[in-house]
Amino acid sequence: MNTLTQTNDAESASRAYLYSCVSSPWPFLGLLLKRTMDDYGLRTIQTMEPSSALNFPSPVAGATSGIGSRGARSPRGALGYLVLLKRRSYEWARLSQRDLFLSRHNTVALKMKSLYARTIVIFLILQAPLVSVSQQAPSTAERPWEPMPNRRPDVLPRRIPQFVPDPLKVYTLPELVDVAEQNNPETRVAWENAKARAAEMGVSKASMYPTLAALALADTSRSQIFFSPNYIRQTSGTFSPVLVLDYIIFDFGRRLQEVAISRSNLLAANFIFNDTHRKIIFQVMEAYYRVLNSKGQEDAQEANLKNAQTVQDAAEARLHEGLATLPDVLEARNATAQADYDLQAAIGATEIAHGDLANALGISPTNKFQVETIQTLTIPQDLTDTVETSIDRALAQRPDLKQRVEQLRASGAEIKAAKTAYLPTLSLDGSGGLARTYAQQNLAPGLYSRNQETWDARLSLTWNLFDGFARESRLARAKADRKQAAAEVDAIRDQVENQVWAAYSTARTALRQQRAAAALLASASESYDAALQSYNYGVRSQIDVVSAQRALAVARTADVSARTQLLTGIAALAFETGDLLRHGP
Repeated sequence: MNTLTQTNDAESASRAYLYSCVSSPWPFLGLLLKRTMDDYGLRTIQTMEPSSALNFPSPVAGATSGIGSRGARSPRGALGYLVLLKRRSYEWARLSQRDLFLSRHNTVALKMKSLYARTIVIFLILQAPLVSVSQQAPSTAERPWEPMPNRRPDVLPRRIPQFVPDPLKVYTLPELVDVAEQNNPETRVAWENAKARAAEMGVSKASMYPTLAALALADTSRSQIFFSPNYIRQTSGTFSPVLVLDYIIFDFGRRLQEVAISRSNLLAANFIFNDTHRKIIFQVMEAYYRVLNSKGQEDAQEANLKNAQTVQDAAEARLHEGLATLPDVLEARNATAQADYDLQAAIGATEIAHGDLANALGISPTNKFQVETIQTLTIPQDLTDTVETSIDRALAQRPDLKQRVEQLRASGAEIKAAKTAYLPTLSLDGSGGLARTYAQQNLAPGLYSRNQETWDARLSLTWNLFDGFARESRLARAKADRKQAAAEVDAIRDQVENQVWAAYSTARTALRQQRAAAALLASASESYDAALQSYNYGVRSQIDVVSAQRALAVARTADVSARTQLLTGIAALAFETGDLLRHGP
């Protein structure tokens, strides 16, 4: 009865245990860990089922069945029950010994199986949240994927610039170029790349020197030594601190070619660094002139708005005096509204250009600073050099072209290095140090030797006779790379010539347009003044004044655009020829 009671209690506990698994996984994990600790650390659990679970007949069950079946049909009644009960008690006594043996024998195995199962369950529970969060694809194709609330990606903090502009200071173009070269992260990227190539060159030069290393060697071994007519077991161990020297004496210039390759790569990285500065200078100049253009357009639109308001006031005054009609006033008001609309567009363009200039400087667009006006800058009157001179100067000093030339030289050095693989290499290597040995034979006492001097020197001549045509493949690859580099030099040379030609033509066209725009502005200003004066005298109509005002607005916009286009064209020509690195903005 005790066994049956324990079995029922265990089943009830297991049932409740499983219910807790379903209802809440995390309390279930804590309960599982606690029960595992209790079962295997603090107490011994009942792991053996009653004998009926092993298909052994139960005497109580048998006696009960006898009373219910045979006892009802047998005339013996209670006597038959007693006989049956006695027989079952003998069987129970005999089988209980077997139960005890089997229970003791299977306790450890059942415990290990239970521990193994619980360990797997704990591992799966711990891994399930990670898998569910980090390895899920978007649930649908119609909406963007959203991470879990507790697994959102980290947000990068805003970069703190090294330069904070003064909002009250008016910055010139050379000052802003200096700020960009110091603060723009692209210059640091190119600088670190050049430093890495310099370190790579140091690595290639290090191969010209010998290599010296300090080693501490310790080994032990056991073997059977035949000493007729017996085998003697010998155990020995050695500890030896040594210095190892390795030096390539002669390799037919292979290391020299590797140094030449590294030198060309370093020069190419330096030219990339210079080209980065050239691009940043032009980027700042271009953004600076866009700011000047937008500011000039804003000033021009403000002047246009004042002119439109002046015409509107004059029309309303004439209407009040009975000298103008209502359509004339409405036309003047329409011109004023259009001028105000153009002014707001110019203000927005100025803000955008300011953000572009701040980005070129490597600072936040929210930083406020002031620049010069377009009227304070000196406008070039002519181009000093011919297009042929500009092209020759670009071919001589463009850093991107020089970088390609250095890559061509590196390809030639790679061909020479690949050819040296067909020749032998003479090298010297050796070692020297101290050694102390411990030895023991059979069961005899072991002995330590004295410190002994050890050295080893070797002169090697290595010549690869066959390597599966790897040397031929490397040489073919080096030759193909050199032809590719030569073709790239030719392509960029043609590209440089075309870029200089286009920049020169653009600058020359901008110069002519600026002269025409200046003449147009002067003519439009005189026409507007004359039309307004004539309108006040009643000689000209409202339509003539509004037309003159619009022509003046167009002329002002064209003059500002022509000025900035000329300055940008001259800067682009200096950028294409490489003069920005020599003379600056």
